[in-house]
Amino acid sequence: MLLQDKNAIIYGAGGHIGGAVARTFAREGARVFLAGRTAAKLEAVAKDIEAAGGRAYAAVVDALDERSVEEHADTVLAEAGSVDISFNLITRNDVQGTPVVDMSLADYIAPVTTGITTNFITARAAGRRMAEQGSGVILALNSGSAHASPMMGGTCPADAAIDTLIRALAQELGPKGVRALGLWVAGVPETLTPEKLGAVDPAMASPEALRGILDMLDGLRMLPASPRLREVAELAAFLASERAGAVTGTWVNGTATFTS
Repeated sequence: MLLQDKNAIIYGAGGHIGGAVARTFAREGARVFLAGRTAAKLEAVAKDIEAAGGRAYAAVVDALDERSVEEHADTVLAEAGSVDISFNLITRNDVQGTPVVDMSLADYIAPVTTGITTNFITARAAGRRMAEQGSGVILALNSGSAHASPMMGGTCPADAAIDTLIRALAQELGPKGVRALGLWVAGVPETLTPEKLGAVDPAMASPEALRGILDMLDGLRMLPASPRLREVAELAAFLASERAGAVTGTWVNGTATFTS
């Protein structure tokens, strides 16, 4: 197993990607500590993991609140003995599909402030504890749009900030045995629904519009298909494992999206 007896905190574990990652990490032998703001969603993931023979512990944690994150990290350390993996997968409230000049300030800065705040708080909590124990892996995820893409709004500066945070953490924590790296993932089909599209643009709230978006995303890939949740979770498990060796300070493209 890739993650045998590792202790992994997964923030946003009740979401599509967070849940998939938690299930995969548990299957690979990790004890997964599911953190999020909706107890029912966390418990549902925990039950799935336990039914499959894994070990999962759910806790309501506000990943935007320093005290909540620090207290939860202390609990994990006290109960499990180490914090080996930390992966932030909470929703940033990105608003896309609108030209920048037509956006409100609130919509533009929401993913920036949310993304950098929660990734900083959770990575700092993990990094402090990992440095003390001399090992650990901090993971992050964004869409890889740091160099700007049209109609992506605040996603681009948010991605750039998180990219930079991870690289800084890798440089500072590497000498203490801690790795920090991320995944560029965008347009995972299982995470998209007509309801989500409609929340951004009411004209997109239909199965036909969703199909059009999925076809467009497939056409942007180097390979002719978008990444599936299972593939994203499997890649994350490998990167968090010792098989990834000394890989740190980098972002792995999990979407096979063509960028210039």
